[in-house]
Amino acid sequence: MQPQQQADTLPARDLGGPALRSFFRLAEAWQLRVAEQRKLLGDPPESTFYKWKREQDGAPGRDVIERISYLLGIFKALQILFPDPAQADAWLRRPNQAALFGGHSALERMLSGNVADLFVVRQYLDAQRG
Repeated sequence: MQPQQQADTLPARDLGGPALRSFFRLAEAWQLRVAEQRKLLGDPPESTFYKWKREQDGAPGRDVIERISYLLGIFKALQILFPDPAQADAWLRRPNQAALFGGHSALERMLSGNVADLFVVRQYLDAQRG
């Protein structure tokens, strides 16, 4: 089995710890408030969220893993598009005139609670990268 095929077949529970640790590092870089973090993760119960945050481990469901995957893709795309990390991180909160955002920030779009909005922002950034 090829390495990529192995990664594709790993159960979500095996990805939980690494995904959560990556998410909390990303949340720190983006200076996300707790409410924003929870919303981006799909609004897990407070007790679950704080357990994940405290232990930096857990077994989130596939939905949470998918959300984190999109967020990491967004983070990576921003780092490629903006050589200055501070500028890359700030882009999320700046109003954006692209039709996709309608004058709102990408973070506002991402905080709708819909996983599809994370996908759309990632797709937009991937298109900007060319």
